Amino acid sequence: MTEATARVHPTDLELAALISSKICHDVIGPVGAIYNGLEILNEDDDAEAKTYALSVIRNVTEQASARLQFARFAFGAAGSAGSLIDLGTAEQISRGFVGQGKHKLSWSGLAGHMSKDKVKLLLNLVAMAITALPRGGDIEVVMQGTTEAPSFVIRCRGTGARAPQHLGEFISGEGVPPLDAMTIQAYYTWRLAQSAGLKLAIVKDGADVLLSALG
Repeated sequence: MTEATARVHPTDLELAALISSKICHDVIGPVGAIYNGLEILNEDDDAEAKTYALSVIRNVTEQASARLQFARFAFGAAGSAGSLIDLGTAEQISRGFVGQGKHKLSWSGLAGHMSKDKVKLLLNLVAMAITALPRGGDIEVVMQGTTEAPSFVIRCRGTGARAPQHLGEFISGEGVPPLDAMTIQAYYTWRLAQSAGLKLAIVKDGADVLLSALG
């Protein structure tokens, strides 16, 4: 471990605060949109405006719910220490988080239950893959090995595919950015991989970017 990498570790209280800021950052937009939609319902008598407002409220409520559900498993305890999580649940949560917009998720490989920390790593890798495709594209999750000793490979395919934001710096220990609400997920993903005994790597495969966690 390089000196730069060793120096980046926050205290437990700082880590909790940063993750809380990340979660608030992710949900404040949808919650604000819900509030705006409710204001339209209260103040505008136009039927078309009310229909539009209800549509917005419905969509952003679903989005906020998906993000909170994702955060519960990706950052939270999601059960007692050492618990197992169903990979089917992890897939469902990931699909809700990725949504039906400019990113498309495919999921293949293992089935059954996997240790909580490894599932948390997988979920955070999915979130990292979204940042690798700023213009949208396909996120292909492939799991190999066994549920006890898995490996994860996520292919990011789309126009302008790039390395996930900030993750490469934490992996290499070079140019490590300050920790804030925008960088904490990359840091947390890196720490989860260390805890799970998996080595993270980011490589280019033609125009695609491969994000892997291998034992």
